[in-house]
Amino acid sequence: MIRETADWRPSASIETLRARAQLLAAIRAFFREREILEVQTPVLSRHATVDRHIESFVVSSPDHEARITDHGFLQTSPEFAMKRLLAAGSGPIWQIAPVFRCEEQGRHHNPEFTMLEWYRPGFDHHRLMNEVEALLRRCGAPQAMPEFGWRRYSYREAFETFAGFDPFALDAAALRERLAARGIAEPESLAADEIASRDFWLDLWMSHVVAAQLGADAPAFVYDFPASQAALARVRDEEPPVAERFELFWRGLELANGFHELTDAAEQQRRFEADRQWRRTHGRAVPPYDATLIAALQAGLPSCAGVALGIDRLLMLLSGAERLADVLAFAADRA
Repeated sequence: MIRETADWRPSASIETLRARAQLLAAIRAFFREREILEVQTPVLSRHATVDRHIESFVVSSPDHEARITDHGFLQTSPEFAMKRLLAAGSGPIWQIAPVFRCEEQGRHHNPEFTMLEWYRPGFDHHRLMNEVEALLRRCGAPQAMPEFGWRRYSYREAFETFAGFDPFALDAAALRERLAARGIAEPESLAADEIASRDFWLDLWMSHVVAAQLGADAPAFVYDFPASQAALARVRDEEPPVAERFELFWRGLELANGFHELTDAAEQQRRFEADRQWRRTHGRAVPPYDATLIAALQAGLPSCAGVALGIDRLLMLLSGAERLADVLAFAADRA
């Protein structure tokens, strides 16, 4: 029996869905003009991300026992498969892909969303920022001033400008104390290692204070993050060392995350193992890391930069929508 309260209607208006189609067409035209190859990689994989902040959806066969080695995983990003294509000699590539992350539906989140990802051999993260800006302007994002590009802050400059201190100069205790003095409540039930982690408190400062003030008029970049937040980026050896990555913010919302990509297979494997150990220590699922990516890096990933950009969030900001659900044909609660 069909529930009388079931809402069959789309989450987004038909007008918004037309705007979505126009946005996708503009993106395809942009990459076609630059002769970048469009690719398609699997949504279902034998491997999952071991990122500390991302949980994968598990897909298992009813014929198998509930062992993690028998599971498949819905992709949280097409990154690893695309890097395997790069190592095989694809040249510059891009794709628009559905991705899945175990997170609650919210104003800016949906468990299934659409990601634009592309890779440029020979680019560093600064050159890729130029291309991200060119694409988004093509799609209708505003210019701060006609004669200038979008604002770009180093991680240190962003904190000095919007938080009032050098993020590389304070320890975890000082960051926590200043956050409390600002009247921002910290999460409940903190673990001992979270309390002692500089990155934990820096992330709170970024999400609650710094990011909230970025990109009020036009999108803004933040680049050269602390080396401890390198993720999949190269680390530049200076004092202090910094990760060659960037994030793009518009009206306080993160739109894109880009890297001057790590090509060292041994270092990538070390980071995977460290993330798996962290997950084990914190009682999280510990899926197998993608050994095929390590093999591709060993074979030779060309020097490149790559970026992932949220299509749904971009459309939300371009259209003035209040919620992510307003730009999805069927958000999670209607899927």
